[in-house]
Amino acid sequence: MDRKKVLLIGAGGHARACIDIIEQEGRFSVYGLTGLPSEVGQKLLGYPVLGTDVDMSRYLMEAPYALVAVGQIKSVEPRKRLFRALVEAGFEMPTIVSPRGYVSPHAEVGYGTIVMHGAVVNAGAKVGANCILNSQSLVEHDVVIGDHCHIATGASINSGVRVGAETFIGSNSSIRQGLRIGPGCLIGMGQRILSDCADGIHIPGRVGTK
Repeated sequence: MDRKKVLLIGAGGHARACIDIIEQEGRFSVYGLTGLPSEVGQKLLGYPVLGTDVDMSRYLMEAPYALVAVGQIKSVEPRKRLFRALVEAGFEMPTIVSPRGYVSPHAEVGYGTIVMHGAVVNAGAKVGANCILNSQSLVEHDVVIGDHCHIATGASINSGVRVGAETFIGSNSSIRQGLRIGPGCLIGMGQRILSDCADGIHIPGRVGTK
């Protein structure tokens, strides 16, 4: 069976994780990647870095599918910009789900979103476009997550939570059920969120003690 060709936008660490999931899922074959000028001509896990982001449209005929494979920690802006550029160029953006993850048939996951190894999306949940649900993250029943969010490794979003667009929730953080997390928030690693978060709030990660 011929697999559909997908172009990955980004050639760093997150792209490696995306390649691994795409290979295991088996619906797509990686056509190649775009990256920084210094990365062009190199290979990432055996796949060529074909050009930079400004070259993406030239590959549309050969690879009509594309995925933003740039991570999201310091800022959401690179992923947003690249996502919009892909839409404008006419690419289709699939939803990628690791065979080691779980998405309930009663949940919705938007296009361009990747569900990574061990992640769970339970019944009634709705996840927007261009999101990262990273390894071992939990999106419980009836949660709503907006576009361009990153739910980092091991984070738990409990039932009925509303997460606004462009929000980052750090590794091993936990959000109490029924809360509202406004758009543009940044919740650092290891936080326990027990009350609503206003739009754009930044809560730094917990600092360990000796």
